[in-house]
Amino acid sequence: MAAAGVQTNPSDETIRLGPLTVRFLVTGDHANKSVAVFEVLVPRGQRLAGPAHSHDHYEETIYGIEGVLTWTVDGTPIDVRTGQALCIRRGAIHRFDNNGSEDAKALCVVTPAAIGPQYFREIALVAAAGGPPDRTKMADVMCRHGLTPAP
Repeated sequence: MAAAGVQTNPSDETIRLGPLTVRFLVTGDHANKSVAVFEVLVPRGQRLAGPAHSHDHYEETIYGIEGVLTWTVDGTPIDVRTGQALCIRRGAIHRFDNNGSEDAKALCVVTPAAIGPQYFREIALVAAAGGPPDRTKMADVMCRHGLTPAP
């Protein structure tokens, strides 16, 4: 029997960012701002359309669920495979791509929960405008949510 107000995946929401899918499992609103947890599904051969970035207010830990994502952290490419984890420290410039021949899925854990679904909803709106993403609009959304686009 579950405690009152406790449920599985209280923030289960799927957000589409072009070919990428982000599915929130827990947001800071459900975890006293201590953690946000989401899955990201990246189709094979997909490069991230957004710019590399850093964040000064939280760590981001990536856990490989399926396939391989190549994370470039401070200029160093790091393959994160099924069952592997990578902690991206505050201030590290990073991005990711799926350079492989199969879809990849990773679990992303943000501590503390300084980012949530609203960031991805807003980025999805910028990406939905068609054509290459407007980098100025994307940078504005990133900055409002505590991410710093790389120069």
